Amino acid sequence: MKTATVADLRNHFANLSKWIHDGESVTITKRGRAFAIIAPVQTLKPAPPVDRWTRLRKLFPDGPVAGDIQTVLDEERGNR
Repeated sequence: MKTATVADLRNHFANLSKWIHDGESVTITKRGRAFAIIAPVQTLKPAPPVDRWTRLRKLFPDGPVAGDIQTVLDEERGNR
């Protein structure tokens, strides 16, 4: 991890920006004491796509539910 002062941050931001762009974290000091850490952003991988057909088959192994949705909900609420 590299170190820079608040004055370096103000006066030489382009140099510090290159360090951060290259993957380095930079500790900013103020009056000789650590004040802040600037680190590059970690990019996250996108979530894998959801296989909706597989999920529906697991939820409803016997196929589509017969009847209208209100009847199904009423029956389901009655079972609780």
